Formats: sequence, C-alpha cells, structure tokens
Amino acid sequence: MATIYDADIQKSIEKLSDSLKSHIKDPEWSKFVKTGSAKARPPAELDWFYKRAASLLITIYKKGPIGVSKLRVKYGSKKRRGHNPEKFFRASGKIIRNILQQLDKASLTIYKKEGLNKGRVISPKGRSLVDKNSVIIKNEQ
Repeated sequence: MATIYDADIQKSIEKLSDSLKSHIKDPEWSKFVKTGSAKARPPAELDWFYKRAASLLITIYKKGPIGVSKLRVKYGSKKRRGHNPEKFFRASGKIIRNILQQLDKASLTIYKKEGLNKGRVISPKGRSLVDKNSVIIKNEQ
C-alpha cells in the first residue's frame, strides 16, 4: 500500500485538495484575506483555501500531534521591508484555526493531548483519504 511518502508531494496536494472540496467549505472572506502579515496581496488562485487544507492535513499526517502555533511558523514567510533587512513573520492563525476546526468537524483530524505533546493528529478516516490519493498518484506515475 502506498503512503504519502511514496508519491510526489505536489501532485498529492493537488489531488487531495480536489477531494477535500466535499468535506470542507471555504469561508466567504477567503477571497479577500491575505495569508499572513508578510504578504502584500491575497493569493491569486481561487482554490488556495483547499490547497492549504490539503497541505495542513499532510503536515498533520507526518508531524502530528501539532498545534496552531507551530503551523503558523511552518507557513510563515519573510517580509520585504524596502531598504531594511527582511524579517520573518508568522502566517495567519485564523486561517489555520478555521481549517483545523473544519477538518475536526469532518472527522479527518482529532485533538489529542499526551502529556506535554498536544495538538491535532490524523484520524483513521483522514489517513485513509490521504493514502487513497497517494495510491492514485503512485499509479499514474
């Protein structure tokens, strides 16, 4: 059985974002919002919300349990400040939090607390969805 580690990650995110459209819904404010304070403009792609959700689901699959704070750092970027040196800024927490809440509601992730480690882990249903998409990508290659 193929897993996410066997397939091409970019193609996996594309395929998974298409299959997530039936599980989650992008909010109406997603057309206007920037993905972080380091960005100058909103994303140009219309389905960026689903691609971010797919990327988050794969990240939770690989690194879980992981929380919003570490995910903000992962998706952050450097801000161009003119003549001043670049400075790192974290990504928007509302976007990540909203996606995680929708993934929890679709029962693709679970909030888990194990001693010091707390955050989201992938559920068996989410693992199955990611692995099925990986098998399809693997067979196409």
